[in-house]
Amino acid sequence: MAVNRRSALGLMGAVPLAAGGWLKTTGTASAAVGRELRPGGEFDRFVQQQAAEDRFSGVVLLANRGRTVLSRSCGMADKERSIRNGPGTVFALGSISKVFVGVAVAQLAEAGKIAYDAKLGTYLDGFPAEVANGVTVHQMLTHSSGMGDYHQENPDYPDAQATWTSPDQVMDGTMAFIRKNGLHFTPGTGYLYSNSAFVVLGAIVAKVSGLSYYDYVRRNVFGKAGMTASNFYTRQQGLSDRRIARPYTTTSSGQREDVAAQRDFLGLPDGGAFATAPDMMRFTAALNGHRLLGRAYTELITTPKVPLGTLPPKGDKPAKTAFAGYGPDSTLVNGQRILGHNGGSQGVDTAWYTYPYSEWTTVILCNYDGQTSAPIESLLEKLILAQN
Repeated sequence: MAVNRRSALGLMGAVPLAAGGWLKTTGTASAAVGRELRPGGEFDRFVQQQAAEDRFSGVVLLANRGRTVLSRSCGMADKERSIRNGPGTVFALGSISKVFVGVAVAQLAEAGKIAYDAKLGTYLDGFPAEVANGVTVHQMLTHSSGMGDYHQENPDYPDAQATWTSPDQVMDGTMAFIRKNGLHFTPGTGYLYSNSAFVVLGAIVAKVSGLSYYDYVRRNVFGKAGMTASNFYTRQQGLSDRRIARPYTTTSSGQREDVAAQRDFLGLPDGGAFATAPDMMRFTAALNGHRLLGRAYTELITTPKVPLGTLPPKGDKPAKTAFAGYGPDSTLVNGQRILGHNGGSQGVDTAWYTYPYSEWTTVILCNYDGQTSAPIESLLEKLILAQN
């Protein structure tokens, strides 16, 4: 299944979550947390209403100052086997996976093995000269390289990827297609959300580290963060593992159709990771606790890099200024920063955000189509911004 991921207006911020294991559920969150975000409040009721109307299926997890404020699971992970979604359900993350690419690159940059200003050709061969000698690591991370999307640029890609049955075939086969593609604009002169660039960054991580991209992230991101349920699961694992939510797309007749059997053999760096909501909280705690990167490189990847423009206010929605980051993205709104990423495709709809000034972290993982949970995300942002 060719998967298109959506860009985010966010990244991760300096949120002091519990350093080890699952977030503490004892004690209290900040006294500033209003009733509308607590269990039974306005937001919780809206989530449950959306689920009752079959407009949402998944998990919502909110934390403030490292304390759980709300954990709500709705709908079915597997309708055929009557398995409900729960805190331990594993979801495909879609483009949230790009954040792990950003961390992996930063770890190797911190070790002196990757330079952000280095050209692509410094690490990998076989690209056209304009790509090899013109595109930098910085530009690939910020979607300013001029590279595009291997799904859309290669009509033969779906047929080829359907034949791959190993991680090496998935990475090498996809890279062979990407190497054929040129640039949409001169590097550094524009913005184009690029899945291809993040696959290439994953290949650079593999080349420099001597590990497959998958093994590198398992050891150095998931492992160090204590993300015990997170992985790059194969299509067969997705079909057999009862913990993994089945992806349900909406047909033209309005029915929910399980498309797990249509997934690729294995996902790619740009969008192929899986995790639980608690694991995403553990990741945030590890990042902000400097267990993944030192303080300087943590700050490097959690700050805005390239301005993308400002959306004017509309109705009750305030103006937003968006920035691309090093994997994650950023938004400035109402004097606050919102940091994180989201993802979406057939049967995948995810959002992970932190609010460093008010110390919120929010995770929404859904196994319906991309943008399904947009009303939930919108209300949650509005309520959190109103807390201050």
